[in-house]
Amino acid sequence: MKKVLITGMAGFIGYHLAKLLVNNNYEVVGLDNINDYYDQNLKLARLEDLGFDTSKIAYNTLLVGNNISFIKLDLTDLENIKQLFKNQQFSYVVNLAAQAGVRYSLKNPHSYVDSNITGFLNILESCRAYPVEHLVFASSSSVYGLSEEIPFSEDNCTDHPLAMYAASKKANEMMAHSYANLYNIPSTGLRFFTVYGPWGRPDMALHIFTKAIVNDEEFEVFNNGDMSRDFTYVGDIVESIKRLLPLAPKSNADFNLKKPVSSKSSKPYQIFNIGNNSPVALMDFIKAIEKALNKKGKIVFKPMQPGDVKSTYANVESLFNYINFKPSTDLEEGVKLFVNNYLKLNT
Repeated sequence: MKKVLITGMAGFIGYHLAKLLVNNNYEVVGLDNINDYYDQNLKLARLEDLGFDTSKIAYNTLLVGNNISFIKLDLTDLENIKQLFKNQQFSYVVNLAAQAGVRYSLKNPHSYVDSNITGFLNILESCRAYPVEHLVFASSSSVYGLSEEIPFSEDNCTDHPLAMYAASKKANEMMAHSYANLYNIPSTGLRFFTVYGPWGRPDMALHIFTKAIVNDEEFEVFNNGDMSRDFTYVGDIVESIKRLLPLAPKSNADFNLKKPVSSKSSKPYQIFNIGNNSPVALMDFIKAIEKALNKKGKIVFKPMQPGDVKSTYANVESLFNYINFKPSTDLEEGVKLFVNNYLKLNT
């Protein structure tokens, strides 16, 4: 039985990945600092759904369940992170913990350096000290920044981030490559494209729009609704990660050093887009929510926000071919599953 560390397990994707891996005969150890960036009760509810008595959570104390354990730790705590690696001897690490959110990075940029750069450095240092078979880490579609070369390909220019969140994720990619080079740590970065589904974060559009419509409140839609996103259902995302875990990159002697591409390397390193390859107009997304709730929303149109992009559209053929899997969840079906879960948790 392979042992997997999931950082950010109380988070949206981490929770779903833990459930899937346990059901597929992996031993999971989850780590999270349960910070207050958004409602801590939602994070605790996810952990309870995974079988933990959250009243027993204490810092740096491992709660042990049936093939799943949880420890409250901060990624900036290098000493205890290293001790966890030493004690557990992980086969795989999936680093999903991060300070999320583009708009929040305009208000609190220092938190992105602490969590996303110092925290990730501590994961890399721990993987160096206690080697793993594969490190999978979360990057973001936001690294494409100013690029208008649609659909986004992994080898597009990513040198023009629009906010600190994107800059920190670009830094993660470069840091991982340096450790793959120096210490032979097999590393795969995943550029996520607008993940949605049950138990989703309350700062994300699907939750904000649904809550507003349910409560008969106005909600803001930016760029006057002229936006599109490559919405991808969370179940398809975690299935992709599960398939990727045993497929660690290897050193590649055929890599062309005179014409290098950014998504591959002569070292054991690779980058993939992970998305649906099918962008959806934001207004169509809102219509799907309205249909699931059988209720119209009160939209207030606003101009584009600083740091935002008009559209995201992933070229994900590389990942499809690598793991032999393509997302298949229909948007209306995925939105309905979220809405049903939202109503269950909030009514």
